[in-house]
Amino acid sequence: MNTEEFLKDGDKVYYKFTDTEINKLLKENFKVIYDTREQKNQHILNYFDEKKIPYKKQKIDEGDYTAVITKRPDMGIYRDLYFPVAVERKNSVDELAGNLAEETDTRDDVRLVRELQRAKTKGIKIYLIIEDKNGMENIKKGNYRSLYSPKALLGRLSSIQDLYLHDTLFINNQDTGFEIYRKLYYSVRNFLKELNTDISPEVNLQL
Repeated sequence: MNTEEFLKDGDKVYYKFTDTEINKLLKENFKVIYDTREQKNQHILNYFDEKKIPYKKQKIDEGDYTAVITKRPDMGIYRDLYFPVAVERKNSVDELAGNLAEETDTRDDVRLVRELQRAKTKGIKIYLIIEDKNGMENIKKGNYRSLYSPKALLGRLSSIQDLYLHDTLFINNQDTGFEIYRKLYYSVRNFLKELNTDISPEVNLQL
């Protein structure tokens, strides 16, 4: 570590990573986490395996995928670093329309929207991936299984995009692994560049 980057406050140690350290952490300690409820994602895991991207299965409260920088005691990181970013994946426009058209229960809104609301409250940046390259055209033409009209579904999606989503991607499923990795990698990279956090051993580093 560059000792010039240390700022001490009592027993706490604050540290701002250098570009060299960030590159090292991303190369050696970046890991994708996917939610325990995530299904039919072998094509994504195959991409991670092919590119030697580490990953693990773990419960995630918001989104389907997130990322972690694993602990690195030799660099003063004594616990895994978690980041407020996640990717929500839908395997088709059918699934998206079905999620948004599900009947509401005694709560205020459907499960997907409640999840996005929680993420916003927690300051989590959410990306939405829909595995249909022509998804927007299919929405406009009504090429999906739902009672939602194209106008209603497009309006619902547009509202959600404005309120809760950092970006929305309509892609072929063979590109999903790449896009999940790309979004998480550069989000973590930017967080690390801006990070100025207490890294002393006794402090919980979950962000």
